[in-house]
Amino acid sequence: MSAPQILWLRRDLRMADNPALYHAAQKGPVVAVYVLDDEAPDHHKMGGASRWWLHHSLESLSKSFGKRNSQIVLRRGDAVEELTTVANAVGAKTVHANRHYEPWWRKAQGKLADAIELELYDANYLFPPGFITTGSGDPYKIYTPFYKATKSKFPPRDCVPEPETLSSPESWPASDELADWNLLPKNPDWSGGIADFWKVGEETAHKRLEEWEDDVADYEDTRNLPSVDGSSRMSPHLHFGEISPVQICHALKHKRSEGWDSYESELVWRDYAQNVICQFPAYPRENYRDQFDKLKWRDPDSDKDAASDLKAWQKGMTGYPIVDAGMRQLWQTGWMHNRVRMIAASFLIKHLLIHWTKGEEWFWDTLVDADYGSNGTNWQWVSGTGVDSNMFPRIMAPLSQSEKFGAADYIREYVPELTGLSDEEIHDPADEKRGEYPCKIIGHKEARERALAAYRAMKGE
Repeated sequence: MSAPQILWLRRDLRMADNPALYHAAQKGPVVAVYVLDDEAPDHHKMGGASRWWLHHSLESLSKSFGKRNSQIVLRRGDAVEELTTVANAVGAKTVHANRHYEPWWRKAQGKLADAIELELYDANYLFPPGFITTGSGDPYKIYTPFYKATKSKFPPRDCVPEPETLSSPESWPASDELADWNLLPKNPDWSGGIADFWKVGEETAHKRLEEWEDDVADYEDTRNLPSVDGSSRMSPHLHFGEISPVQICHALKHKRSEGWDSYESELVWRDYAQNVICQFPAYPRENYRDQFDKLKWRDPDSDKDAASDLKAWQKGMTGYPIVDAGMRQLWQTGWMHNRVRMIAASFLIKHLLIHWTKGEEWFWDTLVDADYGSNGTNWQWVSGTGVDSNMFPRIMAPLSQSEKFGAADYIREYVPELTGLSDEEIHDPADEKRGEYPCKIIGHKEARERALAAYRAMKGE
């Protein structure tokens, strides 16, 4: 019998188009290992919503392995130590893994390669970070030329078939029980809304893609309308690797339309975000433009008024219906409509003048699709602090955005205090019509003037 092959699973929880799994299965019995390593990511260990998803995704994938008379070995601790321990226990000489680009995983991959033979594969993006470069061979910093260069390389690689069979080692190493990891919330169990909103796993991801296939042509017209919600809702499936962007591209490549072009550009944006964190590993934690370190942000850790405003934003109690609908949708479902994400993020940064990292931390804990690269890149784009970003003085007007994108029914769903108001009234209700819904914590004009004054002061004007 060939020597067992270790398969290191992370955010690639699928059987099909999984190069590490495919190549491991070609070489011998597969011992799939998932290590819950909460120490390596430090400040970015998985948040509560992501842990809920992880539990169900591992549960689903374990069933797929079980159908092939195999299993997933679960370990908790330092990933490198646990993988080498498992490899020694079964007599494996090689670990197969799909590349990951978060700084802690890049460090772990380097450390593991010093301890055992490590075969790495490209799996979770259209093209691996570092593949798309300028004419001089440098990585792109700005999205638009990156997008054009990426499109010139299309199509992406072919999908890798899932193994028809898996052989097993002579004996299995010890494994944790998934339930013992306590990934699911208890006392209280706040996950009811998330469970109602989502189904998890590789099979579900492909079913969702099939359902959305008929809507992709309309994506450009509907993606910004929260009440219609033309979103694919593929983001958490992509993040956990239950489906790959390459699979999506090949499945929908015949759907040529303006809608598909728009969605394809968002898949390219995922690649762009990984390229950014490869160049700037601390990007989700630090301003790229260090001049913004001098801006007089309101600090919730030392300013009780700022702390109160941050809490109101987190709870969806700012008095701005579109912002509050988004924040409540996030808390209830672990997800927020993309247009509303931008509005809510802009409100925290510019209306409340609270540093974007406070929002990134909240999204990291509450989003089921919380992604180190995408989360940081998106927050720095909105804040104006990033390598490629919107300008800080461009301040979103949440009330007009709400009306422009027809958010009335969306607000009714998540801000039931305003259900009885008309489409004309609901975006900016008069104080006497708010009932128990709070008044604005700050006026738009006042907030805008405060933000611009802070910006001018930072620039020394």
